[in-house]
Amino acid sequence: MKTDIIETKNLEISLGSKKILDDITFCVKENEIFGFLGPSGAGKTTTIKILTKQLQQSHGICNVNVAIKDIGILSDNSGVYERLTVYRNICFFAELSKTDLKEVEKVLKQVKLWEDKDKKVKDLSKGMKQRLLLACAVIHSPKLLFLDEPTAALDPATTEEIHKMLFELRKNGTTIFLTTHNMEEADEICDRVAFLNKGKIVEIGKPSELKFKYGKDTVKITFEDHTEIIVNKESESIINCLKDSSKKILSIHSLEPNLAEIFLELTGRELK
Repeated sequence: MKTDIIETKNLEISLGSKKILDDITFCVKENEIFGFLGPSGAGKTTTIKILTKQLQQSHGICNVNVAIKDIGILSDNSGVYERLTVYRNICFFAELSKTDLKEVEKVLKQVKLWEDKDKKVKDLSKGMKQRLLLACAVIHSPKLLFLDEPTAALDPATTEEIHKMLFELRKNGTTIFLTTHNMEEADEICDRVAFLNKGKIVEIGKPSELKFKYGKDTVKITFEDHTEIIVNKESESIINCLKDSSKKILSIHSLEPNLAEIFLELTGRELK
């Protein structure tokens, strides 16, 4: 059985009389990519700040079972040295964590910054800075990595490379806690997800299980002339439909919702 790297129970934090997080309970297993999903203002960043001891909860239990030196963080508070080059910045973080400098080239190539290693940070684009921040967060191969909207400023090709990098980190023993409002990204890379809305967890589970749980009892049949019909999922309904048609079938697909549609169904809110 896998160890719980993160454990929270009845976690709450308030700002005056307003609850920012309300009765938050979840766990994250070792070597898991766990998505903490919700729109802006839902409480995702606040949760990371509690888990990383930047904030103190008002109530509840919060255990992170990893030494501080084995944690990596990419958040809205992360920063690098603007007047130093890309290379010197990541070398500084490598030296700080006593990481072999041989890792620097490997990580910079993973985030597509090796060719720009001699550029000063102040001359980088927003997307390039984001990639550098990620490189600095993972240079020491952390056992637990917190990522707050890590690909928000990146193009699709670079995002794909970052995802590959995250899979490699997980393969090598890193547990990843990812906050995002990008449901497509979460569906692609997360082992489990939690939906956060107005400071409360409204659902939690594997993406595939959630899509099955909230799926419709219908299938879409597409014929060779590209006409489509939607029928009940029951095998008898499909058979009767096929008997009544002389056209050749091109495809049959179940109508599964995506994570954004499930979130909308549960909360009545679209992700923004």
